[in-house]
Amino acid sequence: MQIVFHAGAHVTDEDRLLKCLLRDRDALTARGVSVPGPRRYRPLIKNAFAAMEEAEPAEDARDVLIDAILDEEIADRVFLSNEHFFGSRRFAVIDNQFYPLAEQRLRHLRSLFPQDQIELFMAIRNPATFVPALLRDAAPRTVRTVLETSDPRALRWSDLFVRIRAAVPDVSITVWCNEDTPLIWGQILREAAGLEPTEEVSGALDLIAEIMKESGFRRLQDYLAKAPPMTEVHRRRVLAAFLDKYAREDAVEEELDLAGWTEELVEELTEDYDDDVARIQHIPGVNLIAP
Repeated sequence: MQIVFHAGAHVTDEDRLLKCLLRDRDALTARGVSVPGPRRYRPLIKNAFAAMEEAEPAEDARDVLIDAILDEEIADRVFLSNEHFFGSRRFAVIDNQFYPLAEQRLRHLRSLFPQDQIELFMAIRNPATFVPALLRDAAPRTVRTVLETSDPRALRWSDLFVRIRAAVPDVSITVWCNEDTPLIWGQILREAAGLEPTEEVSGALDLIAEIMKESGFRRLQDYLAKAPPMTEVHRRRVLAAFLDKYAREDAVEEELDLAGWTEELVEELTEDYDDDVARIQHIPGVNLIAP
């Protein structure tokens, strides 16, 4: 069985991917793809992680979990999503690392599902905007921990994926930049569901609709409805052209409000992030979805 874990990176509305796939739930079920409701599995996996701190899982743990998750549904592929797979916000950045608990959690998953093909899906985000967003509503203790133990200049997403590959080399990783998501959302949905590149999915234009002027989005819909079939690359060029003309400035601009962070620091972090994304492309076993 293929088990897809969408591990949130606290970068955006982490349940958006789950919500979009749930809209196609019946069609996906017919294809052997299960998208169970999160209440069915999040507490189970959380409890399993806690138990594994003390002992290895029982021999029948995998079958018990799968039966509970699927609830008599038959599936070849299961999509599970939880922004806390790698820990809560206070464990997101510690000692110049993103998600120091990631390797341990994935080893637990591998132990729980030893017979299955595990895939990891997650978005990343420019540390210049990720860290402020992470700390915006965080508890004072979390703010102190992040700011006192980590230098944002040292944070690299590529380091996280290198660590994961070393810990669980048979787990494949699919990653994308949050900044690119509106243009590639359809492909993200299809790959998460294991669908072919040409198959239609609900919600493929949801994100771009949110950052475009209403009149521009209507023109985009009209254009796509009348246009002949196009490749994914061509489609993205069309989306990018409409977005360039009709983007809402208030939706694409981000306010950074973190004491001591200067424009120079933000520019430096952004340049480092661009280099880091290029580095991620060359990590074996990592599939980077890019425009």
